[in-house]
Amino acid sequence: MTLDDAQLHYLHDPMCSWCWGFKPTWNIVTKQLKGKIQIISLLGGLAPDSDEDMPLQVQDYVQSNWRRIEEKIPGTKFNYDFWTKCKPRRSTYPACRAVISARIQSPEFEVPMISAIQKCYYLDAQNPSDELVLVTLAEELGLDAKKFILDLRSEKVSKTLLAEISLAKTKGMSRMPSLSLQNGGELKAITIDFLDPDYIIAQIIS
Repeated sequence: MTLDDAQLHYLHDPMCSWCWGFKPTWNIVTKQLKGKIQIISLLGGLAPDSDEDMPLQVQDYVQSNWRRIEEKIPGTKFNYDFWTKCKPRRSTYPACRAVISARIQSPEFEVPMISAIQKCYYLDAQNPSDELVLVTLAEELGLDAKKFILDLRSEKVSKTLLAEISLAKTKGMSRMPSLSLQNGGELKAITIDFLDPDYIIAQIIS
């Protein structure tokens, strides 16, 4: 299969626990496919804006997911202090908009912002649903903080996020993480193996 005009779409959310577990494998996949195929990351917007506290039932569900991921993907770590130190909200749109706002300043900031959000959430027990946390991360990455805040709150960035969510649906992608290969008019769902990058790559370049 020629991949000259092909595109590999990756649907993710910086606050998606399974995406965090998939990160080491995905890093290997992207490194091995660099220069061979265009990779397009799409933000999935796992949970819309909300100022309401996360219900205890949902908190229990998310924590049980963390434990499942730790068992299924050895080496994945979570800091459970988050649940006592922070005020959990079921809202990932702010973190997604932060990634887009970083991308606007330079595409080179996109991956570092994703990594910074994941680290602060899963390892440092901070809440990336809070704007102050996101602005602090932007400053630490060397972004223009004033521009970042303006973009973060802008209608343009909100529309960009909704457009990426919509585009993912046209590719048949709903779960996160998901991969979809488009080659001409053909769409192919790529099965994700959280531990085997070679299995993923073989589906793409076969």
